[in-house]
Amino acid sequence: MRDLGIVQYGAPILAEPARPLGLPDERKTAETVISQLLDAMERIRRARDFSGKGLGLAAPQIGIGRAAAVVKPPGADPIVLLNPRIAAASDEMDEKFEGCLSFFDVRAPVPRSLRITVETVTPDGSTMTTVYERGEARLIAHEIDHLDGLLLLNRMRPGVTPIPVEEYRKTAEATGRAWSYE
Repeated sequence: MRDLGIVQYGAPILAEPARPLGLPDERKTAETVISQLLDAMERIRRARDFSGKGLGLAAPQIGIGRAAAVVKPPGADPIVLLNPRIAAASDEMDEKFEGCLSFFDVRAPVPRSLRITVETVTPDGSTMTTVYERGEARLIAHEIDHLDGLLLLNRMRPGVTPIPVEEYRKTAEATGRAWSYE
């Protein structure tokens, strides 16, 4: 992933909260960052097969410390997130294996709320509230974590460790319970 321009685990920018965009004044900046995120996602999709899996990318993962991310759920249009924040989260949770482009060689079980309410800002400065459920909620929460300077390692239960992707694949094939966010 490093060769595709993705900042890797250990880089300071991944552990820092991203700076919010001052919208609408920074609309042009927001549009540029979103364009760069979409370009990076296209490079990634050309290099790796993500069919049937969700794909998300936050600005810090491409070296931009701004609060912007793009999520592409399987079979759906991209979701643009500017200055997102989780306003509410359900108590009902599940734990699924997630992956991350910033340390692509491992998978880790991460507990997440099954339903989240997210507030974002539009390029014109309006606030928008959207409810996401299940897989989309997981994808969105993962990217918002990046914008808050958190990685999936910060969300794992105590005592749980990531596993190498090859071990994950063997386990997923044996159990038929594969679910991986990339």
